[in-house]
Amino acid sequence: MQRVQPAVVNVYAAKMVQNRNPLLDDPIFRRFFGVPGQQPEQMQRSLGSGVIVDASGLVVTNVHVIEGADQVKVSLSDKREFEAEILLKDSRTDLAVLRLKDSKEKFPTLDFTNSDELLVGDVVLAIGNPFGVGQTVTHGIISALARTQVGITDYQFFIQTDAAINPGNSGGALVDMSGKLAGINTAIYSRSGGSQGIGFAIPANMVRVVVASAKGGGKAVKRPWLGARLQAVTPDIADSLGLRSPTGALVASVVANGPAAKAGLKSSDLIVAIDGQTVDDPNAFDYRFATRPLGGTAQIDVQRGGKPARLAVALETAPDTGRNELVITARSPFQGAKVSTITPAVADELHLDADTEGVVITDIGGDTAAAGVGFQKGDIILSVNNQKISKTGDIEKAAAERQRIWRITLVRGGQQINVTLGG
Repeated sequence: MQRVQPAVVNVYAAKMVQNRNPLLDDPIFRRFFGVPGQQPEQMQRSLGSGVIVDASGLVVTNVHVIEGADQVKVSLSDKREFEAEILLKDSRTDLAVLRLKDSKEKFPTLDFTNSDELLVGDVVLAIGNPFGVGQTVTHGIISALARTQVGITDYQFFIQTDAAINPGNSGGALVDMSGKLAGINTAIYSRSGGSQGIGFAIPANMVRVVVASAKGGGKAVKRPWLGARLQAVTPDIADSLGLRSPTGALVASVVANGPAAKAGLKSSDLIVAIDGQTVDDPNAFDYRFATRPLGGTAQIDVQRGGKPARLAVALETAPDTGRNELVITARSPFQGAKVSTITPAVADELHLDADTEGVVITDIGGDTAAAGVGFQKGDIILSVNNQKISKTGDIEKAAAERQRIWRITLVRGGQQINVTLGG
C-alpha cells in the first residue's frame, strides 16, 4: 500500500457559474426595479480522484469529474497541489487524461494489470477520496466481470466490486493484490447516494488504450472500426438459429468496403469469439474489439448456417476525411450548433447506421439559439426550407439566409420530424 497510495491523487475541478436570481425572469420585476448589469458569479467545484499512470505526470480520471471545468487542480497524497491541463477527453469510455503543469520531477505511478485475467472472487482495494474526507482505502472482492447493463458509457463492460465506493471515488484506482491497476472506479448503484456494495470500474485494458492515445498526442482516441452493425441474440433468434442458449453477437448489416466486408463477414453471421475469447453479446464484442491494438488483425470465430468459420479482420480506424466540422454563427435556429458531415468515423461515434448520409449535430453550446429551440446532439438535418442538406456547407449557407419562417426536416432516434419555427 505504501507503494500504491502516492500514485492516487485528488482531482478538483472548478467552473464559474452565474448566480441568477429567478425574480429577474419576471418582466414586471425588471421594469420596476431595473436589471443589474452583471449577475454575481459563483465558483462551482466538483471533486473526484485520479491515478498517475506515467512518471512525467499523466493522470487518468473520469470525464464526468472534470466536465465543463475552467480550471483543474490535482492534489497529491503529500498535500502538494498542481494545476493540470486536459490532454484528452473520451466521453465514450468516461475517461479523461490530464497532465500536471510545471512539473519537472518523476512521479510515482501505477502499472496496469491485464484485466482479462481477473477472476470473480479476487481481492481488490479501492483507493480514492470519498466525500472529500481525504485519501481512503477500502477492500472487497470482484463480484462480477463483464457487466454490460450499467448504461453509463458506450462501452458496456465493467468490473463489479463490493469494495466501498462513494461519491468522490470517481476516477480513483481499483487495485489488485500485486499493487497493479485493475480498473478506474467510475460509478455506484445506490438508492441512498452512499455505497451499497455495488460499484463499477472501467477495466485496465480499456484505460490503457485511452492513455496510449493521449501519450501519442491524439485529441481523440483511435480505435479499430469493424464496419458492421451487431444485434443481441434474443431467445426467439436463438430458437430460429438452433442455438442451445441466446449468446453471441448477430451481424445485422455490413458496410461495403469496410474491414468486416473485406474479411468476408456477412449478415446473419453469429460472432461467438474474438482472438479465442468468448463473446456473450454485442457489448462484450465492442469492448474486446476496441481494446485490440491498431495495425494487426483480429481472429473472429463465427457460426454461419450452423458451421464454424474463422475470419481475420484488419484492425484499422474508420475513414474520417470530409468531416468539415464547423459551428453555425449566423442568426438562425442553428446558431451555436456544431455540425459535421457524416463520415464512417462520425457514424461510429454517434451510433448511427454506417450508411447514414447528410449532416449531423455533434455538439451544442449551452446558452445558444440551437439549445433554446431544442436541437440535440445526434440530430441529422435532412433539409432546411426545402433545400436538401448533404454537407456542412449547405447548412451554413441556409442558416445565413434571413427567413421569417424556418421549415426544417430532421431525423432523431430513427424518427423523421418536421419542424416549423418563426424567424
